[in-house]
Amino acid sequence: MTRTQELYQKLWDSADILRSKMDANEYKSYLLGLIFYKFLSDNMVLKAADLIGEETEDIDEAQMIFESYMEEGTLEDREELLNELKYEYSFNLKVELTFGALIKEIKNKSFQLEDLQQGFRDLEQSDPAYENLFEDIDLYSKKLGQTPQKQNETISKIMLTLAPLNFAKTKGDVLGDAYEYLIGQFASESGKKAGEFYTPQSVSHLMTRIAIDGKENKKGLSAYDPTMGSGSLLLNAKKYSNETKTINYFGQELNTSTFNLARMNMILHRVPIENQHLRNGDTLDADWPVDEPTNFDMVLMNPPYSAKWSAHKGFLDDQRFAPFGVLAPKSSADLAFLLHGFYHLKNDGVMAIVLPHGPLFRGGAEGKIRQKLLENGNIDTIIGLPANIFFNTSIPTIIMVLKKNKEDRSVLFIDGSNDFEKVKTQNILRDDHIEKIIQTYRKRETIEKYSYLADFKEIEENEFNLNIPRYVDTFEEEEEIPLAEVSKSLRETQADLKAAEDELKILLKDLVGTSASAQEDLDNFLQGIFGE
Repeated sequence: MTRTQELYQKLWDSADILRSKMDANEYKSYLLGLIFYKFLSDNMVLKAADLIGEETEDIDEAQMIFESYMEEGTLEDREELLNELKYEYSFNLKVELTFGALIKEIKNKSFQLEDLQQGFRDLEQSDPAYENLFEDIDLYSKKLGQTPQKQNETISKIMLTLAPLNFAKTKGDVLGDAYEYLIGQFASESGKKAGEFYTPQSVSHLMTRIAIDGKENKKGLSAYDPTMGSGSLLLNAKKYSNETKTINYFGQELNTSTFNLARMNMILHRVPIENQHLRNGDTLDADWPVDEPTNFDMVLMNPPYSAKWSAHKGFLDDQRFAPFGVLAPKSSADLAFLLHGFYHLKNDGVMAIVLPHGPLFRGGAEGKIRQKLLENGNIDTIIGLPANIFFNTSIPTIIMVLKKNKEDRSVLFIDGSNDFEKVKTQNILRDDHIEKIIQTYRKRETIEKYSYLADFKEIEENEFNLNIPRYVDTFEEEEEIPLAEVSKSLRETQADLKAAEDELKILLKDLVGTSASAQEDLDNFLQGIFGE
């Protein structure tokens, strides 16, 4: 087991303490919040030792150096150290509230939950970047224990499990990726609730590679996800860009708890605060962003499927929807989300959005929106994904790729629905499946029973219906079976049935009625079945 895998396993094992007390959708906030608290604390403590002039990579040693300095240093020196730490990290933790100091309290039986709560408050109040980050962590929840003592014991156990891990010295995105791993594990356990915060990494990789294609070396790349969940889809830009330090991330999320996950996720992936542009709000209700920049190189979206929205007539004057003359129906906001994202796409940008199949063929307002997009040459590619690939739904989905400035109005159809590996109850896209889709997307070629490049005239003749089977025929004729084999199989089946019937007769004839009338009923029953 590699060190990275070992880290993943230890973090996941720490969830065992909470697993019997609440479901994954609840306990993820506790575990991820404490990991984040330790990450900030460890970084600050190691930096403090460095500034004091006694650099070390050992957390416990750094804690001792920091504590001694804060006890023995002059008031001026201590204030200068705290100011330097504040400048470096935009926050300060009192030395007695660092993760290491609280672990000492736990070990000597003096730990109080209020100390940890105060640490949360101090961090949240130190800078707007950390505001309300820990609001979902209820340290006094009855689910942690029925008494304050039991609640204290539960949190103490989690902290002791995390204590040996040095989060500050993990290289690159190791801790951020471990955080992603945990979010994925929580999603797997959370079932339908997972759709609120997680897009499987295989789908995220595929969408990002398509959207970033040709822009890998661009400085100042901008990525936007208006339904960002925990930020996992948005952060994939970091994996494929060669200018990671200059990427600007724009994201919006309605659910406050999930929004806080995304903020932590960004920091754990070491995204500079100035490169994070995140908002807690309703994407459809009010447009955002409205200040420069408003358009982006990449738009990545996995919105809630067939969600309801107001579809108020006032939206017909909204610049996101006005050019289409109609609104997505109240019962299905799929294309409302799509048009929002598309509005914020740069003229040379690429958008990738996950949708159910319905928007490909439904009529009414959705049909009119689809026709307008096709007439303008905005729909570039439709990729069919396997069923049961998302944690929150088993329905098959698609990725739609959109562009604003295409050379023609052709649409490439790729049917990747049969390419997956089944792992337990989930279907997984492997690297070779993703690579096959990417290469087909780049070449825009027709491959029998897999892809088809349709010109606009053909799409128009199909009345702008984009249902994949209309263009990609994956039907496989069943192998012909010789009549002699069919006849033999029928005879064998009849023989098996006869043998089973004879055995049943023997068993039934052994039955005896408990009274004369019961025996008479039994005889009539047998005669009705066997005619005897």
